[in-house]
Amino acid sequence: MNRIVRVLSRRTGHDGGAHDGSALVWQSSALLLAYPDEDSVARMALVEPAADALPEQARTPVLTVAWHILGRPLIQAQQEYVQTFDWKRRRALYLSYWTTGDTRNRGQAILRFVRAYRDAGVAPPSDELADHLAVVLEFAATVDSAMGYDLLAEHRTPLAMLRDALAEARSPYALVVGAVCSTLPEPGPDDLAAARRLAATGPPVEAVGLEPYPTPLPFPTAEVPR
Repeated sequence: MNRIVRVLSRRTGHDGGAHDGSALVWQSSALLLAYPDEDSVARMALVEPAADALPEQARTPVLTVAWHILGRPLIQAQQEYVQTFDWKRRRALYLSYWTTGDTRNRGQAILRFVRAYRDAGVAPPSDELADHLAVVLEFAATVDSAMGYDLLAEHRTPLAMLRDALAEARSPYALVVGAVCSTLPEPGPDDLAAARRLAATGPPVEAVGLEPYPTPLPFPTAEVPR
């Protein structure tokens, strides 16, 4: 049984310490925010049976998005995903894009995620950028909840901005990003100021050829360090 099934089958959080249900929110959200190909859509079917173990504030949002994706033909789900996330400056799923944009600093920002994965004993993804939200959520849920939480909490302002941008676009994906935000601290004054700056200007711009693209999650083949 692969790690995704194990996490979604348990009634408690990940062994790394997320026993408040956050690991299950992260794992479910990772599945729902992955590009919807045949494999990832099949794994989304695991979300509903595990929904009773989700925290109350996340249960309905996660289920609503799962039903939305599973209730339409695959080609329509793929088209909606691409239209929602690809090439949209304020709806990017790449966390470092929000803080560094397409600038020379982005490579160093992505390297921080790569190092976190290696330090936890797993290989960074080979078919996706390491800062993709679905990848970070998968890592937090199934590999190292403490480090994964730190990465997510560090980017809670971009996540809140992504949630609001999706809500403004009337995308159901806003619900699942909101569920992720519910596992993180409330933003402080500095975070709110950063959010206002992001809302006014968007991420920095300096094209370096790192545009977003959708691919499946990479982590199910790695083993959880014990």
